[in-house]
Order: sequence, then structure tokens, then C-alpha cells
Amino acid sequence: MTERPDASDVVALRRASRRIGAAIAGAFTVVLTVGVVILVAVITATGRFAAGPDGDPHGAQSVNADHVVVDVDRVVPWVIGLGLVGIVVMGLIAVLIARRAVAPLAEALRVQRRFVADAGHELRTPLTALYARVQTAQRRDDRGEDVTGTLAALRADAETMNDVLTDLLLVAAPSATASADVAGAVAEAVRLLEPVAAAAHVRLRAETASGAAVPLPTTALTRMVVALLDNAIHHAPAGTEVLVAGSETATAVELRVIDHGSGLDGVAPEDVFARFVRGAESGRRRGFGIGLALVRELAVRAGGTVAVERTGPDGTVFRLDLPRISGGG
Repeated sequence: MTERPDASDVVALRRASRRIGAAIAGAFTVVLTVGVVILVAVITATGRFAAGPDGDPHGAQSVNADHVVVDVDRVVPWVIGLGLVGIVVMGLIAVLIARRAVAPLAEALRVQRRFVADAGHELRTPLTALYARVQTAQRRDDRGEDVTGTLAALRADAETMNDVLTDLLLVAAPSATASADVAGAVAEAVRLLEPVAAAAHVRLRAETASGAAVPLPTTALTRMVVALLDNAIHHAPAGTEVLVAGSETATAVELRVIDHGSGLDGVAPEDVFARFVRGAESGRRRGFGIGLALVRELAVRAGGTVAVERTGPDGTVFRLDLPRISGGG
């Protein structure tokens, strides 16, 4: 069954088609007008008025201003040349307009291909784990053994896959016009990761300014903070604290995620936000999501930045800068 396009997509395509038609018509009008003006100027410069009727009483030849004699040998090359130039110019204009017109389509294809590649890469591991657990549950059930633990693991695997898909869809979907309360998103991210931090014997603490808003959907900002916190928890030694510290100015919001681990190992700070880059293993659970690459992509889309502010034996600080919505707070 062929899926029908969304009504908004149809409207957008029709609007784009009208813009392209108007642009081509306007360009053709300009080129044609310029060509006619040049041709008239050439005819005026090379032509001469026709002689008047015979019978001039003064014996002088008169001029007929209503008739102009055109030298075909001079005008025809100009007509041919202007025609060729017009064809070339219109061809170039058509190429530029077509290139501009297909740019959104090319971007959509790029996003689609990247989504498929990301999904294939990121879902392979949790799907393999899910399949292996299903086989284990079947064997235990056939032997009459308790499968409660296996079912709990299956549920965790399904939640992991759901998290991966959420991350992928946030990156693939166009950013909607929305605003997110920074303090609320940070609080929700801390709540979601408290069980993970507790299992790693790491404390989570948030110190964020209240009232600031940024141009991102709340879900997107929450996932960004979750990715940064998850990375920090992974590197934080047991018994230490991971801090989310927020500050704001009239135009920007700054969030810093601070851990007291041994610093980035196995990956350069400038490469940590690349897709599928993994640092050294610490023996703890590793997230399967695109994580820090998601943070960078969403930050750039919102007009912000994310970077490793510092890293070393005493810990790592990730800094997320986002534009503040005017009037927020």
C-alpha cells in the first residue's frame, strides 16, 4: 500500500513549485527585455531613414521618418548572437533555480540515509541481545525453570531500544518551534538517571537557574541532558558526585556537567561528539544510543554549541551553550 503524503507536505511542494515557476518566468522576462533593448539599440545605431517621395520642389532629397532602412548584414549577426547568449543565460539561470529547488529534497534524502544508517548501527547490538534473551527464556521455560529474571532483562532491553529510537527520531525530525524550561528538563533528566547513578554508587546533583527557556522541545533538551549525565556517570568513580551546574545571561543559557573521573581516555576531546565514537571501557553499562552526537546535533540546530571545556585526571567538564528565549525568566 502506498502511503499518502501529509497534507502539509503537499502544500509545501505546491508552494515550492509556484516559487520555481515565478522565478523562471521572471528570469525569462528580464533576459527577453534586455535582449529586445539591445536589439533596438543596434537597429537604431546601424539603420538609416528612408528617402522621401520624389518631387521635392527644392531639389533636395527628403527623409521619411516613418521608415527605417536596416542593413541585414549588420543586424542578423546581432540577432543570432543575442539569441545564443539568451539561451546560455537562461540555461544557467535554470540550473541555479533547479539546484536551489532540489536542495530541500537532497537534505531530506541525506537525513533519511543517515537515519537508516544510524538505526542499523545502533539497533544491531540491543536487537542481538534481545534475541539471545528470548532464546534463553524459551530454553528455561521448556525445562520448567523460573524465567522472571530473563523477562526483567528482556524488558530492560526493550527500554534500551526505545531510548535508541527516541534519540534517532529527535535527530531525524525537523526541529519544531518550541521552548523548554531548562530547570524542568534538568530535573527530569536527573530523575530518569537516578537509578543508573545509584547502581554505580554515584550521586547526582543539579544547580540550575530557574525560569530560563531555550528554543528546543522539552523532550529534546531532556534527552540532551540525559546523554551528558549518562556519559558522566559512566566515567565517575564510585562514591563521587556528578553535578549539573547552570547559569544564564540576557541572551544565553550555560549548562555544565561535571564529573570527577580520570578524564577522557581513548578519544580526543574534539572527536568525542562524532557519531559512534566510543571511549575506553570502564566495566560499567554502556548506552547504545548516539548520545553525545545527538547533543551536538540538537545544540547546533538550536543555534548553540557543546564542547569539552576541560578534561584531566581530576575530571571532565562538558559545557552546553544554548540561546535564551527573550522574555524567558
